[in-house]
Amino acid sequence: MTLLVNTPFAESADMSAPTTHRFRAYTTKHLDELVARTGLGPEARLAIRAVATVLPFRTNTYVVDELIDWSAAPNDPIYRLVFPQEDMLPESDVARIADLLRREVPSHEIQRAAHEVRMKLNPHPAGQMELNVPDEMEGIQHKYRETVLFFPKQGQTCHSYCTYCFRWAQFVGEPNLKFASDDVENLRNYLLAHPDVTSVLITGGDPMIMSEPVLKRYIEPLLELPQLESIRIGSKALAYWPQRFVTDPDADDTLRLFERVVGAGKNLAFMAHFSHPREMAPRLLSEAVRRIHSTGAIIRTQAPLIRSINDNPGDWSDMWRQQHAMGMIPYYMFVERDTGPQDHFAVPLGRAYEIFRDAYASVSGLCRTVRGPSMSAVPGKVCVEGVTEINGERLFVLRLIQARDASLVGRPFFAHYDSEAKWLSDLKPALADKFPFE
Repeated sequence: MTLLVNTPFAESADMSAPTTHRFRAYTTKHLDELVARTGLGPEARLAIRAVATVLPFRTNTYVVDELIDWSAAPNDPIYRLVFPQEDMLPESDVARIADLLRREVPSHEIQRAAHEVRMKLNPHPAGQMELNVPDEMEGIQHKYRETVLFFPKQGQTCHSYCTYCFRWAQFVGEPNLKFASDDVENLRNYLLAHPDVTSVLITGGDPMIMSEPVLKRYIEPLLELPQLESIRIGSKALAYWPQRFVTDPDADDTLRLFERVVGAGKNLAFMAHFSHPREMAPRLLSEAVRRIHSTGAIIRTQAPLIRSINDNPGDWSDMWRQQHAMGMIPYYMFVERDTGPQDHFAVPLGRAYEIFRDAYASVSGLCRTVRGPSMSAVPGKVCVEGVTEINGERLFVLRLIQARDASLVGRPFFAHYDSEAKWLSDLKPALADKFPFE
């Protein structure tokens, strides 16, 4: 593979302002000023500040200036994707913290109240802490035989936080809720001790928040391991800051690093998160995708199904078509996890299946690489394959498409249909005394 100045991505990008300016983050200190653009009154804005005391808020100039339709806010889907809403938490909890903010009590009292609310929100779903590898391997998750997840310490933030994020606990400043590591040698030794592992997923946060020299320090040692067939990078940077691959000072160096991964014989899978079709529209996004593809990397796309943001078949079929047209591969539709503001954002499983089915039926076969709706639950990734009727009773048809117990992968099983069920734990087994993983 030809590297450096002869590569297509080395061409200078002709991208006009404002999308080429340097990154600027907006945090909670900017929240009230930004939310005021919606026309919401002081009490509503105070309630939003109360939610942002419990759950993380961070966005940036690209999202605010290029993606949000402020004329439609606060109902604009991209606004709802990144800005807190007062009904994301129970009314009593919001009122309690809003009162503390109104009275300007000391910060430690507010944080104590926020901590109490967080502990009711299942901060680590699917056994993320309990089922981690031992403490001496901090920052490593090994849920499935072939795949290890690694959380680099410098990647524990994002260009912008999603309001639905199931990893919200990583971003709220409570050390006991975080898991991450900067010990690359420890990761390497763990992989050598587990030769069945063929894929490493570098995740976070967002690994693409790291500069190229830092990212290189984590990736290059992995290229020496013959057992690894693929390296994955989980990121929403394409949607929230495509400049990372086009006009940022180290954009070219980052793409050269991607080339080295591919040149070492590894499949580099960029796992891109797109939550709404509008994220696909900017011209800068198309250029970023082209430049990543020029390195030999493959881009796969995924996102959860979120009420009030993308809970209709048209949004998903539009996304899959645009992604396919750009050469990306639709990969997963997830079910909103049982953590954080799930009650606010989750779509019932029956409706989720209908949305997936209708979107899936309206695209060509080349877009039907996508799987879903899938729950990343304790036993594995449980896919809702359909709704059927047996002996006069409606049932969910389910299948583990990934499992901690590899012998269960691909085996269908059934659950009684429940129109209100939003997660695996809401379901009861049908045609058997228990689920196959119990």
